[in-house]
Amino acid sequence: MNHGLTKHPSHSTTHSSAPQKLMVELANRSYPIYIGSDLLANPLIFADVPSASQAVIVSNQTVATWYLSALHGILKEKYPTVIPIVIPDGEEYKNLTVFEQVISQLLEHTCDRKTVLFALGGGVVGDLTGFVAACYMRGVPYIQIPTSLLAQVDSSVGGKTAINHTKGKNMVGAFYQPAMVVCDLKTLLSLPKREYLSGLAEVVKYGAIMDMRFFSWLEAHIEPILNMRMPELAFIVERSCRIKAQIVAMDETENHIRAWLNFGHTVAHAIEVGLGYGQWLHGEAVACGMVVETYIAQSLGLVTEHFVERLKHLLQAFDLPTSLPQLPAEDYLSIMRLDKKSIAGNIQFALVDGQGKASVVSVKDQDIYALLQTLLRA
Repeated sequence: MNHGLTKHPSHSTTHSSAPQKLMVELANRSYPIYIGSDLLANPLIFADVPSASQAVIVSNQTVATWYLSALHGILKEKYPTVIPIVIPDGEEYKNLTVFEQVISQLLEHTCDRKTVLFALGGGVVGDLTGFVAACYMRGVPYIQIPTSLLAQVDSSVGGKTAINHTKGKNMVGAFYQPAMVVCDLKTLLSLPKREYLSGLAEVVKYGAIMDMRFFSWLEAHIEPILNMRMPELAFIVERSCRIKAQIVAMDETENHIRAWLNFGHTVAHAIEVGLGYGQWLHGEAVACGMVVETYIAQSLGLVTEHFVERLKHLLQAFDLPTSLPQLPAEDYLSIMRLDKKSIAGNIQFALVDGQGKASVVSVKDQDIYALLQTLLRA
């Protein structure tokens, strides 16, 4: 089922050297997503960035080594002052302490309400910078330049910004849309293999809940995807961004269909919190979470055993975990009850509801506990 989302994949997919431009349609807050190679070396991509006397590049220590100089070189042609802020690398640093440190540096440089922030990095940098932009002087413009696969296909698009709390992931945040998203595919080639594979979990998610033809295309292209062939990379990012952009345009603040994108995430966030931030990568936790939540869907009669096995096989082909880490079932339950998707203490799951679509379902604690116990024993 495709829900009106156009441009299905085919075996003849090719990669064009010209950057693609998609739009997130949100009336006067609409913005473009650019997808292509060598975009950080293309001044034309940044021709329409907001004007200001200052620009701030927020990056982490790893990404800054690779790409900060190139972006700084382009931005200094647009802005009189370009300020780099480099934060530590890792999910454990997406917290209130680092948030406050970035705000303090903006104040020290007398940044004003026109100052433009550029988030150069993966999901941690993008989420944190977006939340800083939402809060600083009640809102300044920001631009997402995601350098990880997970950030390019998911977290950079849609305006979800947040930092983590010790008791829950992304518990402090805001919906705040960027002015632009720039996905330079060449940045993916510098990713550690584990980071790249982690991003594939979010790609699989789009197929399972929105587009089974895309899911089938992924199954048919496992080898070139694992080998990071540029035509397949281009299509993966384009297709994922197109689906996400259209969902966000229909439901910006997650009142209906956007909640489907939480498939796998209720369990995933419990894994991340339970193990400690950074022990599993986000996409690894999402992969395992999707499997667990599809078992829940199967128990409710929403999907067949065949679909569960098909999902597991694809995730395993991408070397992603499909078995729960050994934490007490009680711990999983207590963390999930605090998840922001829970309502009045009832744990909500976005579950596959027939292949290629989803629904949000409230599941009883005892049923979740029984399934967790079974999976943990297995």
